[in-house]
Amino acid sequence: MKTMTLAGKRLQTGTEIVPDADWWRGGVIYQVYPRSYQDTSGDGIGDLIGIAERIGYIASLGVDAIWISPFFTSPMKDFGYDVSDYTNVDPMFGTLGDFDHLVRVAHDHGIRIIIDLVLSHTSDLHPWFVESRMDRENPKADWYVWAEPKPDGTPPTNWLSIFGGSAWQWDGKREQYYLHNFLISQPDLNFHNQEVQEALLDVVRFWLDRGVDGFRLDTINFYFHDQELRDNPPLAKELRNASIAPAVNPYNHQLHVYDKNRPENLGFLKRFRALLDEYPGTTAVGEVGDAQIGLQIVADYTSGHDKMHMCYAFEFLSGVPVTVDRVRTVMTDFMNAAPEGWACWAFSNHDVVRHATRWGDSVQDRERYIRLLAGLIISLRGSICLYQGEELGLTEADLAFEDLQDPYGIQFWPDFKGRDGCRTPMVWSEHEQSAGFTHGQPWLPIPPEHRHLAVDAQDHVQASMLNHYRRLLAFRRAHPVLAKGSLEFADTGKSVLSMIRRNNDEAIFCAFNLSDEIQVIERPQGELEPLEGHGFSGLLRPGTIEISPYDAFFARLG
Repeated sequence: MKTMTLAGKRLQTGTEIVPDADWWRGGVIYQVYPRSYQDTSGDGIGDLIGIAERIGYIASLGVDAIWISPFFTSPMKDFGYDVSDYTNVDPMFGTLGDFDHLVRVAHDHGIRIIIDLVLSHTSDLHPWFVESRMDRENPKADWYVWAEPKPDGTPPTNWLSIFGGSAWQWDGKREQYYLHNFLISQPDLNFHNQEVQEALLDVVRFWLDRGVDGFRLDTINFYFHDQELRDNPPLAKELRNASIAPAVNPYNHQLHVYDKNRPENLGFLKRFRALLDEYPGTTAVGEVGDAQIGLQIVADYTSGHDKMHMCYAFEFLSGVPVTVDRVRTVMTDFMNAAPEGWACWAFSNHDVVRHATRWGDSVQDRERYIRLLAGLIISLRGSICLYQGEELGLTEADLAFEDLQDPYGIQFWPDFKGRDGCRTPMVWSEHEQSAGFTHGQPWLPIPPEHRHLAVDAQDHVQASMLNHYRRLLAFRRAHPVLAKGSLEFADTGKSVLSMIRRNNDEAIFCAFNLSDEIQVIERPQGELEPLEGHGFSGLLRPGTIEISPYDAFFARLG
């Protein structure tokens, strides 16, 4: 039984997972958005018991861990990313007892639990903020970022909110502005205050003591602000990136050097890592929400083995097409920027258009293409994160305005439709009410085009997308070089991405035809032994390798 760590007692969590302090390096993490995974109460919103009931399915995929998006007590103005109690479960998701049950069930299946911690800001209903805004003298008066207006009454700086408008909100009671990088109802904590840091580290310890195996840290580079309150400089138009905020949002018009990305963050991350190190086998992945200087931040946050274990990279979450040059550039830039660092790559998540639509809409054969992308992501150097429904081939749902729940989408409609299209409920059963997700009215509609992709429609079909993912994850597990080995690219033209993965005495050659035409490439030097079990059909010919459109080739290189 897993009962004790160097930090003290932890709750008993069931069957012990084989200790491996390095499990995260190259691990496969499955992201669960709890509102949309499985509802057991009938209220149309997924819950923790629902995730526990589906652990057998998750285990069948062959993943190492699940990352659960926020389930803490919250008014849900940003669907859980506005926390009002860090150490409790919102009733819509269940209870702390339900969470403990989920941890036990997951550990019994050999699956680790990573939870999503939102430390940069709270809900304005959090007791800390309620006290902080009462006056300027109370014990928590400095727990949030408060500032005086300019002489003309305008906000202290030009900083902007990701959700639109100024990042400052006037509070009439204190006659000051408070900082909110997101919704007005999400005030930013003041990390320059040591009491705030201590309180947040206590939250981390609370969940470690309950048996969690790690954390995904939301908006990790937003923790600190510039104490001098300097204005952000403008950003040249050609450098703006819509992966951070939609083009209709002027947030992209600034270089965000003073409202986030502050060097003081490194000290806090070291304190955070020291706490995790008291609990062997735990890990943390930091979300770097900034494509402007993202790779440099990843390098800073993951170097030295005393801060983040890995960072969640955004380079493949934008609309930039996946090309040979794009993949080579991203991976090479990362390895150059962070030679000691480690990335966690994802193609989809709960905040972006599903990649089956984002990239798949532009190709002739979407299904073959996203099968190829699955083969590509399991071959990249780094850990990988798969988003629920990705393994089914789900596309982005096109929802009507009256069905939207996301405040981001409502704010910028119709130029930007928000994030609800990637958050629609998981489809378990093709013919059941609400596709087996709930017996009630689902919080978002079930897209009709998703029904034929349901788990029960694919589970026993050998050639299904679901079983393709299962094969690929088993293939990655059978060849650890794909998870932990070094990476070097081979030059095989503009249409075929080729790489060699090496680890000790093992080397695997991987080639991916990203085009809609048959490609013939020269074989690399050395003996090639074609590998099986991955589901692709590239052929080894005398002197060459032939790869069909959107297909791949794997071989052991001697």
